[in-house]
Amino acid sequence: MSELRDHWEQMYATRSSTEVSWYEREPATSLRFIELLAAGTASALIDIGGGASLLVDRLAARGFTDLTVLDISQHALDEVRHRLGSQARVVSLVHHDLLGWEPDRQYDIWHDRAVFHFLPDPTARARYVDIATRAVRDDGALVIGTFAEDGPTQCSGLPVTRYSPVQLASVFAESFSLVEYEREEHVTPAGVVQPFTWVVLRRT
Repeated sequence: MSELRDHWEQMYATRSSTEVSWYEREPATSLRFIELLAAGTASALIDIGGGASLLVDRLAARGFTDLTVLDISQHALDEVRHRLGSQARVVSLVHHDLLGWEPDRQYDIWHDRAVFHFLPDPTARARYVDIATRAVRDDGALVIGTFAEDGPTQCSGLPVTRYSPVQLASVFAESFSLVEYEREEHVTPAGVVQPFTWVVLRRT
């Protein structure tokens, strides 16, 4: 895990967060799903592997008051803390590798854009599912985005696993049911199109 942590620390330390392939000036798909699912701005949300994403800024600006960002990179979290300024009071920034994390509370919404597809090992995927199942309240939701079946086979020098909506939902089927799915074609800062599969899964 230390090698993986070093990999992402190096990534954020040597590249601007607006230049990385996953950068979104406006995380529109994530925001739309979250606002559809949230009972209100007091809904508890955790952004898994949020890095330096602007999602938490946008949610804080919309009045959300219970936000958590978990990421393996301290550099990324420091950038978020500095950027948020006074809004950081409504955000908990957790520096941890997800697979070694033990949730100490539950959330209404679990959001993951482009973390799950970095888990090619079945044991790691099972660990992820177990953590998500324990961290999401009954009737809570997962919002997960991965590379689609025709998406890239690597990202940031690491291999990824690509998913259709059915394949992605089946991984979580024991505790979550598929509510909605869609395809997104993300355009990177370099102009490369990356097809994504998005699913919304409800805790059963």
